[in-house]
Amino acid sequence: MADVQLGCYTIKSHGAKIARLHMYDWIILVLLAVLDGLLNIIEPFHRFVGKDMMTDLRYPLKGNTVPFWAVPVIGIVLPCAIFGGIYFKKKNFYDLHHGILGILYSVLITAVITDAIKDGVGRPRPDFFWRCFPDGKDLYDNVTTGVLCHGENSVIKEGHKSFPSGHSSWSFAGLGFLTWYLTGKIAVFDRKGHIAKLCIIVLPLLAAALVAVSRVDDYWHHWQDVFAGAIIGLTVASFCYLQFFPYPFDADGLWPHAYNTLQLAEAGIAANSFSMQPTEETVEEGQGQGGIALRDALRRDEN
Repeated sequence: MADVQLGCYTIKSHGAKIARLHMYDWIILVLLAVLDGLLNIIEPFHRFVGKDMMTDLRYPLKGNTVPFWAVPVIGIVLPCAIFGGIYFKKKNFYDLHHGILGILYSVLITAVITDAIKDGVGRPRPDFFWRCFPDGKDLYDNVTTGVLCHGENSVIKEGHKSFPSGHSSWSFAGLGFLTWYLTGKIAVFDRKGHIAKLCIIVLPLLAAALVAVSRVDDYWHHWQDVFAGAIIGLTVASFCYLQFFPYPFDADGLWPHAYNTLQLAEAGIAANSFSMQPTEETVEEGQGQGGIALRDALRRDEN
């Protein structure tokens, strides 16, 4: 009985139904992952690098303070663990599904945009000199003064991918989405003056900022690269969050649009306002329009 009570949507009771409704969203998500993989395989544009430009590109070649594998853990796995914890507490599979789908779209759309720009711009990294001339013996064309690299091809290829920063954009895409999510869940803008809540939602952004700063400290990126990556990640995260969830300061900002609409429908509001109560499928496919109408009807009834 717990699976079918009002307002309870578990994996067992609604998992398959919600997955079917969003089947095409998951297919497109996979295609985005494939596309991003291809963008990492192709050769980026090799922007001209002359002898006089090497002054700003002679920073030491270092390792990564934040390894590549750690970025998905920080930007995806950690937020999804938080989504899962809230699901086991509240038994709202709409929230879990839309949270996971939203953050995956946020990160993958950001990744495609970031890597496409990387390949198109081909900006050299601050440590490009040592990628191009690992033995420290520089060589230039006598006519154009362009570099004649004799380093490892894969290292040189990576050296042309400075703008924008992938670490920065991925981190802000994932943790920016988490910031939106937590803002709604703890009702930061409930007008009760609990400013301590801001400390909670600042933590994900601080973590993303530290990841971005590490890229400058490691001399893998210029400051403009990490700044642009942060803007891309936060922008995409905002759009993806608001696709599934209301604004955090909204009265219904706690749960996804679809859940709020179904709550009103199951409470019988639709039956009093319309000749036919919408089903879960029509609510989902109606892109929130039914939810707006149901909410308006509820408010009219209250007045």
